[in-house]
Amino acid sequence: VQLQASGGGVVQAGGSLRLSCTASGTFFGLNEMAWYRQAPGKQRELVAAITTGKTIRYADSVKGRFTISRDNAKNTVHLQMSILKPEDTATYYCNLAIPDQQRPGVIDYWGKGTQVTVSS
Repeated sequence: VQLQASGGGVVQAGGSLRLSCTASGTFFGLNEMAWYRQAPGKQRELVAAITTGKTIRYADSVKGRFTISRDNAKNTVHLQMSILKPEDTATYYCNLAIPDQQRPGVIDYWGKGTQVTVSS
């Protein structure tokens, strides 16, 4: 399984960006696609996640500003980011979590990060 992300860039505070990520390869069944981010000197954190059944969760810091969506037929997840703030500056990573068929838990796949820089 491979994840290909796109859409990062530089934007002024208050602006918008849209990230997209497509998963390729062979996998079946329910899964969750998500966006994480990591700023310099900080731990990687969950930004938003969406399951195959469209259950969604957001980090409190992005609620009301970011919207996650997915196209199950295309194995693609999008993150629409609006009202961006300088503190949103980070490397954003796409994640695919698939239930492990052999033991409890999930198998995580990660895409290469895409940089989002918000200038003040």
